[in-house]
Amino acid sequence: MERLFNFTKHKTSLKTELIAGLTSFFSAVYIIVVNASILSDGGVKQEPLIIATILASFIGCLLAAFVSNAPLIIMPGMGINALFTYTIIHTLGLNFNQALTSVFTAGVLFLIIASTKLSKILDKAIPKSLKESISVGIGFFITFLGLQKSGLIAADPSTFLKIQSFNNPRIVFFIIIFIITLILFVKNIPGAFLISIIVATISSIMLGLTELNISGFSLPNFKEYSSIFFKLDFTNFFTSQFWIATFSFTLILVFENIGILHGQMTGLLNAPEKQNKSLIAVALSTIACGLLGTSPSVSTVEGTAGISAGGKTGFTAIVTAFLILTSMLFIPFLTLIPDEAIAPILIILGSLMVKSIKEIDLEDISEGIPAFLTIALIPLTFSIIDGIAFGFISYTLIKLIVKKKEEISIPMYIISITFIIYFLLSAL
Repeated sequence: MERLFNFTKHKTSLKTELIAGLTSFFSAVYIIVVNASILSDGGVKQEPLIIATILASFIGCLLAAFVSNAPLIIMPGMGINALFTYTIIHTLGLNFNQALTSVFTAGVLFLIIASTKLSKILDKAIPKSLKESISVGIGFFITFLGLQKSGLIAADPSTFLKIQSFNNPRIVFFIIIFIITLILFVKNIPGAFLISIIVATISSIMLGLTELNISGFSLPNFKEYSSIFFKLDFTNFFTSQFWIATFSFTLILVFENIGILHGQMTGLLNAPEKQNKSLIAVALSTIACGLLGTSPSVSTVEGTAGISAGGKTGFTAIVTAFLILTSMLFIPFLTLIPDEAIAPILIILGSLMVKSIKEIDLEDISEGIPAFLTIALIPLTFSIIDGIAFGFISYTLIKLIVKKKEEISIPMYIISITFIIYFLLSAL
């Protein structure tokens, strides 16, 4: 272990790394269920998606360990899984396997970017206001999904959306679980989300809101999983919809991971030399996600829990990887988790992403208006791509109007024109 991970050089120990890995696992294990829940809205049953998420997370953490020797947790990302389901599948019209092909292709492009100077060029080319507004917009989008899953809001013919009656026992149940989750979270209880999921699921079964229809442990249903395992569909490869999807995945993967890794590598670990290798690890993991049957991976924010617990090397990620793999035995129990248990987590995650709004210069209208349009239109159009497109196009247009064309980079012109073509093709 010393030879592989350099404990002495990193001023850590086997015991510290074990504890850090355990901490990371309990902080991030809820992602397995939440990710599968969101992806299941794309037309695939939840159990095979749980298998895909577990395998992708296992491989992602191993890549973090052996490619970058960093204590990162690489798992399918929150927000980008919503892009996969509600925009790529529901809006652009790709089926689940075609969307997986887009993930795979985006992973390859991401790997090219991460392995060259393109990552730094793109990072400098896209204005900070737009990068931050994408995070904020996705935060509102995830919050909206959480409110939908809770049943608290639903469609209404006269007001578009309407809060539901509190006479519904499931609404009351959600509110109670939301309060419990909120208390655990604000009190910084280790494994807060996991605890809230367990409490909610057991309570739901006891109250008769969830039917207990399992007998115990069982092996995963790999027969159902075979429908998405290494089942890429290239039939839409030469369509505009496919490349808009792929471009959107790549864009978000690059900026989200650069931002997260910068904070983890520089702010927490003081190891900026590992950032580029970590970016490559995430890119390789995304390629694996496409093959294994899930949405793209990111270096999760939850991984900072393990870093805070003292994790400094890839051994932390290895411990987390094998703990995630053991959760394969608990799939029958994971499928019992009700939407009311997932909803509070989505709402809280959304609130965390919205904090990025303070980084946007709203006083400058040439920065503030495009950022506002991005933030508003991502949830209101129920399409992450459309929101981003309006933001990029309006940024370029407004900068030209106020005669600040020197602030528009060449990549920004290219991206804006690409999105205009996307809207024109969509109108045909």
